[in-house]
Amino acid sequence: MTTNTLIDRTDVADSPSTASTASTADGDPCAERTEDRHQRVMRNAKRVLARPSATVSLRERLSSLIEQGPTVYDLSSSPDTYGDGVVADLEKRVADLLGKEDAAFFPTGTMAQQVALRCWAERTGSKQVALHPLSHPEVFEANAFRTVSDLHPVRTTGAPRHPTAEEIREIPERFGALMLELPMRDAGYLLPTWEELVAVTHAARERDAIVHFDGARLWECTAHFGRSLAEIAALADTVYVSFYKSLDGLSGAALAGPHSLIAETRIWRHRYGGRVFQQFPAALAALIGLDRELPRLSEYVAQTHMVASAMADGFRDAGLGWFKVLPEKPHTLQFQAWLPFPAESLVEAAARQAEETGVAVFQMPWWEPGLPPGIALTEVTVGAASLDWTPGDVREAVMDFVRRIEA
Repeated sequence: MTTNTLIDRTDVADSPSTASTASTADGDPCAERTEDRHQRVMRNAKRVLARPSATVSLRERLSSLIEQGPTVYDLSSSPDTYGDGVVADLEKRVADLLGKEDAAFFPTGTMAQQVALRCWAERTGSKQVALHPLSHPEVFEANAFRTVSDLHPVRTTGAPRHPTAEEIREIPERFGALMLELPMRDAGYLLPTWEELVAVTHAARERDAIVHFDGARLWECTAHFGRSLAEIAALADTVYVSFYKSLDGLSGAALAGPHSLIAETRIWRHRYGGRVFQQFPAALAALIGLDRELPRLSEYVAQTHMVASAMADGFRDAGLGWFKVLPEKPHTLQFQAWLPFPAESLVEAAARQAEETGVAVFQMPWWEPGLPPGIALTEVTVGAASLDWTPGDVREAVMDFVRRIEA
């Protein structure tokens, strides 16, 4: 089963496509817009598996920075200016965590990866980048690789999984870089085994290609691989990590690698418009995430295993003849759920469950049509808010959700 790659998802960044955000008001200015209802319902839900930052009030986000900031950084110091101060300190910490010589802060991962691979293309003499067709640049970035950076993607495999070493060796075209998304989001947040990852990176080097990790959620991968962040990152020449996904930061990303290349990426960051005057809120939030969330991610992964298993039990006990939890044992904090109903019905069922019971087992409005027609999928994320859920809680919530789905 693969995700629906025919849906244009470039306008929603890293959120799944919404099944319906059109207003149901029919011209009534007093009626609540659909998207406003979803925001209200998620914000007011008492029990969730994860609390998306988009549903938290601005006051709460600012209060968190003020309350937790002093525990990770000296707030009496001067604000950063064009990347010094707290931003430079964050860069050093990331480089140390990943075992790399240097790291550069970027406002977005899209910019960071384009810049990294553009710089590698100049060094390798090849603009060809081998990557999976379900990878982030191909699904979410509006063809930025081609139209902005003049890079040319080469498909590694069409299967909804990571490529094998043999597939890398058999790519007919020359390529200068192999990009691996860890985990691969649109295939169900999948990771290879450690042995498979080592073999694939070795195969790329046999082709005289560099290896770049799209590690937006690399922070979550240590439990699956049984290796430290530095050991994982050592397999790649450069690594990109995000601060707002696993670590609950405000925004921003980092690119880590050799001194000489990172120095070059800083020049291109400026050319791409990423040399921002002050970025201390994002940098401070990232430091808080590294201090507070990073040590707990393995605990969240273990809870995700329980949630996925109990969710499957709930679907089964509710009498569904077909459903899919992918993968059955998640590799990170996220997994996919597939159900044989229209996406609109599932969004409405989730909204009514949260409004009537205060329980939001699925986030809204994150259900999207799948292939073939008549089925839909969502992404389930597990975080700190889930830790007081028991298998029975998940099972009962899922069964209650199924009862609310419109036939």
